[in-house]
Amino acid sequence: MTVTKILSALTILSSTFAFAQEAMPEEALDEVIITSSRIELPFSKNSRSINIITAEDIKASAATNVADLLQQVAGVDIRRRGTAGMQADLYIRGGSFDQTLLLIDGIKVEDSQTGHHTLNMALPIDVIERIEIISGPAARVFGQNAFTGAVNIVTKRQTADLLSVETQAGSFHTLNGAITGGVNLKDSNHLVHVSRNTSEGYRHNTDYDNQNYFLKSTFNKSKLPINVIASMSERKFGANGFYATPSATEQYEETQTSLIGVSTKIKKDSWIFKPQVYWRRNQDMYLYTRDQPTGYRNLHITNKVGTELNGSYTSDLGITGFGVDLSKTYIVSNNLGDHNRFMSSMFLEHQFKLLNDKLDITPGVAVTYFSDFKWHAFPGVDLGYEINSNFKVYGNIGYTYRIPTYTDLYYSDPTTLGNENLDPEEAIAEELGIKYNHQNFSASLALFNRDSKNLIDYTKTNEDDLWEASNIRELNTKGLDAYLNYDFEIGANPQTINVSYTYINDEVQDVNADYSRYSINSLKHHIVGRYSSEFIKNVSQSIIYKYAERTAGDSYTVVDASVNYTLKTLEFSVIANNIFNEEYTEANLVPMPKGNLIFGLKYTFR
Repeated sequence: MTVTKILSALTILSSTFAFAQEAMPEEALDEVIITSSRIELPFSKNSRSINIITAEDIKASAATNVADLLQQVAGVDIRRRGTAGMQADLYIRGGSFDQTLLLIDGIKVEDSQTGHHTLNMALPIDVIERIEIISGPAARVFGQNAFTGAVNIVTKRQTADLLSVETQAGSFHTLNGAITGGVNLKDSNHLVHVSRNTSEGYRHNTDYDNQNYFLKSTFNKSKLPINVIASMSERKFGANGFYATPSATEQYEETQTSLIGVSTKIKKDSWIFKPQVYWRRNQDMYLYTRDQPTGYRNLHITNKVGTELNGSYTSDLGITGFGVDLSKTYIVSNNLGDHNRFMSSMFLEHQFKLLNDKLDITPGVAVTYFSDFKWHAFPGVDLGYEINSNFKVYGNIGYTYRIPTYTDLYYSDPTTLGNENLDPEEAIAEELGIKYNHQNFSASLALFNRDSKNLIDYTKTNEDDLWEASNIRELNTKGLDAYLNYDFEIGANPQTINVSYTYINDEVQDVNADYSRYSINSLKHHIVGRYSSEFIKNVSQSIIYKYAERTAGDSYTVVDASVNYTLKTLEFSVIANNIFNEEYTEANLVPMPKGNLIFGLKYTFR
């Protein structure tokens, strides 16, 4: 598959959609405000690469968890080792799982032990309103973990009383159950979710038992709303070949991840203030041999306590965004030792509007102090120009950083050594793009480049030596993202076509070592397409196409599908995954399951 062929296909598809949408009546759509930014702007006004997974997208996705849902956006590389998101790593634009930041309602929930735990905090999709995906370096906005991008999960706001009960059953003896309740009172509202997902696994030692608890409350609605969020996810799963080598078939892991956050939003004249405090905890217990708890065992407990104040001020000169972020992380581990780190960050940016507000220029900087890595600064600038009400061109450039995780610094096992003298990873990245929005059709194209140095790899000189972490790798990453979305009708029935494509080319500098553990294996070509339709009243269906070709040369095509039937307050669903039985792996040579089905039943009391 060549880039020329792919771009030609996308161009033809774009032209077809653009011609077809001329016949569509104009529809007024509410602009989504990007809540992860200090300067709050509508989606179409931002000068960065941002994608939104809406509530409608989630319903039509044929996905039952966030990991599977994110796989349906090109450029987002979710490498799963099992089903139901039990262990999945999050990559954006070829970066590593340690270089991507996850936020929940704007709260940074990274784990200082390792980025392997990032998606432990992914919430049940029943409580998610939308997901904002920021591609490209976002350190100027979020700090050091947003090396190649960030994902912000925005939870639902409860506005009506409801109670829903849902059950799902399917292949591999999968059995899921969930209860979601909401109440809207005079001066408060509350959303509660409890769920449990179990399976015997699709092969030996891949069973799991996952429990989720979620609460979101808003108090003092009529005056100064106080938002409280609390979440806890407990996962117990067999990890056949997940880590070490594929021959390590008896591994086992248990994680507990929780978050408590309190926030509010204060508006006064031209000022907006958004303070928040939060506590994130993760516990990870790993056994190399499941039925030998006295054998090789790791136990890590990490805590992060933080407070953040973000705000903006609007004047005749534009909008000034500012923020202060203070946090402290702790780790207690039988392998990594006991450590703590204090972090303080200051953010400042200003958006200038020129040429009758057609040109926006937003320079900014984040300055961060780490108690163990001292001071670092992340400057950057975004530029955008509105050619007309539909077209916008934009560009940005930024410097980004990532300090080593505690695993990079201190991990040791019979084959591996960390390195407490590691330096932070660094990169400078540029992007140039164009966006088009008109009625029910939208499209975007972005070209990007990233020059990284001091990347951490594990190397050794002699075959019998231990693998040791070192800042030895330099990497140039360039590529493009393309997205198309078209909403239309056949008769009076709604239809949606969504297509996205990412191309990545990695140029690795020679590693000055005889042996290197990590090879770059990005998604060189990544195509995702979804067609969601309705031809019979109350019956909707979706088909999702995913093509992936990695740098190493292996490729695979996976097709999923779903059908939903709604009868008043009762909803039936059927989800079919990998319907053509593709044989493929996403991480560590762990084979993914062949075709499987999940049947669902949901009843909502109103």
